[in-house]
Amino acid sequence: MKKIVISGVKTCAIKEVPTPKATEDWALVKIHAAPMCTEYKSYAAGRITEYWLGHEAAGEVVDVSRPGLVNVGDRVVVMPQYPCGRCALCLAGDYIHCQINYDIEAFTGSPEGSSSYAQYLLKPAWLLPKIPDDLSYDHASMICCGLGPTFGAMMRMNVTATDTVLITGMGPVGLGGIINGMFRNARVIAVEYSSYRANLAKTLGAETVINPKEPSALQQILDMTNGLGVDKAIDCSGNSSAQRLCIDATRRKGDVAFVGEAGELSIKVSDDLIRKGLKLHGVWHYNLNDIPKLFQIVQRQRDLVSRLITHTFPFNNVGEAWELQLTHQCGKVILHPWK
Repeated sequence: MKKIVISGVKTCAIKEVPTPKATEDWALVKIHAAPMCTEYKSYAAGRITEYWLGHEAAGEVVDVSRPGLVNVGDRVVVMPQYPCGRCALCLAGDYIHCQINYDIEAFTGSPEGSSSYAQYLLKPAWLLPKIPDDLSYDHASMICCGLGPTFGAMMRMNVTATDTVLITGMGPVGLGGIINGMFRNARVIAVEYSSYRANLAKTLGAETVINPKEPSALQQILDMTNGLGVDKAIDCSGNSSAQRLCIDATRRKGDVAFVGEAGELSIKVSDDLIRKGLKLHGVWHYNLNDIPKLFQIVQRQRDLVSRLITHTFPFNNVGEAWELQLTHQCGKVILHPWK
């Protein structure tokens, strides 16, 4: 099979490697859609990556070692990571926090099969939810990082139609948050400095987009909420100043979720937590049992999901796709390994 590797600063290649084989309860998936996430940062930094490149995909089961949860021909979405499937977290659906992840090479005898930037991928069958017949691979793949993290945040904070929600950072994850907010009929205020992504946020349903570089950004949010602040806030940027804005712009007894990684936020325990009474949530993904709800959002919001996916690229043009992501002139980008 063919897979993509990063070999240096802004240098990548397509490599021919052995196709992995299904083993025990792990199935082999032919990848038809590989959404691109933060891998462009490794490409730009020159972090040499031979394995584990990419973590979200949708495709077709082409081999199973034994009968189980999936069969050859099933159309599936590939959930991230390789959790044990047996611990209390996995059994509760919170597999993303599993502390006993598989060593693929030790389990299968080969290091291949862990990358979604490839034509085939190995995955435990229980992490391969079946795609509804009326959804395309591209649309179905959005239940991973396109819609998943902010869905998890909104589930945790119980976002409803009576809420005003602030979302900072209009990268693909933040943009997906607007779709989740629209599904819940919430009022969404977005924060983004890129004019391209600010405009895209508005087409997805954001009531307004505030430029965080403006000194009056916080005051603008307070003015829009009668001086009280928003009910819920989600940071998708991983930027410390944006994380601070979420805390400062949220009303007393409100909720703030941190989805974007990185950032070194300073918490004022007395002012932020005790006196203001905020609830702070760290959200990585969502509970596996909620996957049917994600598919329902994609089905009901097809038009918005189509707008979220701004570009698709064939396998050979992965370098061009990464260069585009570096400009921030895009929403969610999808790689097609067989084109």
